[in-house]
Amino acid sequence: MKDIYYVGYVDWEVRNFHGYSTHRGSSYNAYLVKGEKTVLIDTVKRPYFEYFLDKIKDICDPAEIDYLIMNHIEMDHSGSFPLIIKYLPNAEIIASVRGVDVLKSHFHQEVDAEVLDKIRAVKDGDTLEIGNGKKFTFVPIPMIHWPDSMVSFMTDNNGKNVLFSNDAFGQHIATTMRWDDENDLCEIMEEAEKYYANILLHLSGLIAKTLPVVGALPIDLICTSHGVCWRKYIPEILEKYRKWSAGEIEEKRVLIVYDTMWESTAKIAKALTKEIRHRGIPVKRFRLTHADYSDVITEAMKAKAILIGSPTLNNGLYPAVAEYLCYQKGLKPMNKVGLAFGSFGWGGGAVKEIIEQMKAAKIDVLDEKIEIKFVPKPEDLDFKEIVDKLIEKMG
Repeated sequence: MKDIYYVGYVDWEVRNFHGYSTHRGSSYNAYLVKGEKTVLIDTVKRPYFEYFLDKIKDICDPAEIDYLIMNHIEMDHSGSFPLIIKYLPNAEIIASVRGVDVLKSHFHQEVDAEVLDKIRAVKDGDTLEIGNGKKFTFVPIPMIHWPDSMVSFMTDNNGKNVLFSNDAFGQHIATTMRWDDENDLCEIMEEAEKYYANILLHLSGLIAKTLPVVGALPIDLICTSHGVCWRKYIPEILEKYRKWSAGEIEEKRVLIVYDTMWESTAKIAKALTKEIRHRGIPVKRFRLTHADYSDVITEAMKAKAILIGSPTLNNGLYPAVAEYLCYQKGLKPMNKVGLAFGSFGWGGGAVKEIIEQMKAAKIDVLDEKIEIKFVPKPEDLDFKEIVDKLIEKMG
């Protein structure tokens, strides 16, 4: 778009983003906006500072930049902050009130206190006019997904209105094509869904309150902090966020998550899969030692029922199941029905812990459970009755 330049870094190689798998890579998006004044929006992850600086230099002398807006201070956005400000002698730095605190907490060893003390803290509705009809309005969105987070909405009397959306509406995907309609929409939505499930799901209550505010803005373009930007499918991504934040389930589907030691718990998982599939209900199954938790939790967000199984090990959970349950509890998938299953030898314990963990995550757990000693007999694997009760509870 005229007067808006991409100066971010596309990371084709990254496959792990602080524990979240990124099979399609990612990007750290930053933007340069030119009016009568010049504005830089965010920086990039520190290892890619030189690429970031070179892109800026292709557009202007960094010393000509008048403002640096920091929408979010997480290190994938702010890592290059202490490096770039050395090239911006005339720039005023702008962040949310909490953002100023976080910048000081992160960079007090690298940046002079005099510089940090001059950062301008903006509140909800504060504005910045840069000439040529361009005006920024700042909207804090605390805890989506850090306390410092804000978005910057730019109105342009001579062009389009742009939402610099921070981590909202992003995806971890590497591409040289910056816009939604230049890429495969199915891939973009798949990554947007995974991004929401792994980063924003536990904040759905806050997002549901914020979305009407964002949706009321006359947005023509959304410039994200990760992945592609939106210009054609803005109504579609806004509607997806509405559904995800409300915990809406588009169809009855079941997720089976388990691990196994000597295949007894696997036999239960496979028999449950077969019985549910025979009812015409979509079902997916993951063995945790062979699965990616980032993909599993994405399926958990979409499922109506989550069935979790574990063998008993040392009177408790199999380690992979314990780890997944901790991950799931932190992300708080909404409106779920649960069932616990597992096998044991000399003493049980795993199924009881699964039930406790699912209840702690506010999953509506069936009173019934499946707990089989040693190797299941064929008659042990007749799950018609319990699947009937599961379907009834699913509604």
